[in-house]
Amino acid sequence: MRTSELLLRFILGGLAVVLSYVASVLLPWKALGGIFAAFPAVMIVAVLMMGISQGSDKAAAVARGSVYGMTGCAACVLTVLYALRTTGLWWFSLLLGVTVWFLSAMAIYKVRGWMQARAKG
Repeated sequence: MRTSELLLRFILGGLAVVLSYVASVLLPWKALGGIFAAFPAVMIVAVLMMGISQGSDKAAAVARGSVYGMTGCAACVLTVLYALRTTGLWWFSLLLGVTVWFLSAMAIYKVRGWMQARAKG
């Protein structure tokens, strides 16, 4: 592997960690920060950073939110696979997969919230 490839992976991985941490701190819904933390390589670091800086309760909220994002990852993989087979365009397939990942994770999050509210009321 070339040095430029390693550097790019380091920068993109670091950027993913920073963005998920910023999302979990700035967004009012901590579970949404967990969805961003669901990039598999990022989840552990995001929970670790949140635990160190804001404590176990906030880290647990990020970990709970990552369940939605991880479920969305399955939708992402299936979408990318199907889109690649159908279109042969890797860039389109990845863009579509990331979009489906986010939308499906948010849908699962919203449905769970709706179901909890309905159970209480």
